[in-house]
Amino acid sequence: MSMTDPIADMLTRIRNASMARKEELLVPYSKIKFAIAKILEKEKYLKETAVVENGFKELKIKLQYINKKPAISSIKRISKAGRRVYARKEELPRVLGGYGLAIVSTSKGVMTNKEARQLGLGGEVICEIY
Repeated sequence: MSMTDPIADMLTRIRNASMARKEELLVPYSKIKFAIAKILEKEKYLKETAVVENGFKELKIKLQYINKKPAISSIKRISKAGRRVYARKEELPRVLGGYGLAIVSTSKGVMTNKEARQLGLGGEVICEIY
C-alpha cells in the first residue's frame, strides 16, 4: 500500500493508540512529523517524543493521559494531499475558542496557530487538536 499522506497516518495512529489507551506507539520518522510531535509534547498533548533507530528511524511517542483520559480528545488533519488548506495570518483558525490548537507549517518552520499569529505568519494548516 503506498502512503499518500504520512502525516494523516501519524495522526490516525496517535488517535487510535490513545483510544485504545496505549502507553506508546511507533511512527516512521520524518522531520515534519518530529516537529509536529514536539509541538504536541510542548503543549502537553503527548508525554514524550524520541527518535529511535531500528535499522531505520522511527518516532517513539508516549501518550499523555489526564485522570486516565487521553489528553487528546480530537486530532484532525486539515490540509490533505487532495486539498491543501492555507491561511493568511489573519485567517489562522481558532480551535475550540482558543482551547485547542492548530499546527501550521510556515516559512519559519512548523508551529502552533498562536505562535504564527504572534509572529504575523500564515501558512499551511496541518491539523487541529483539542
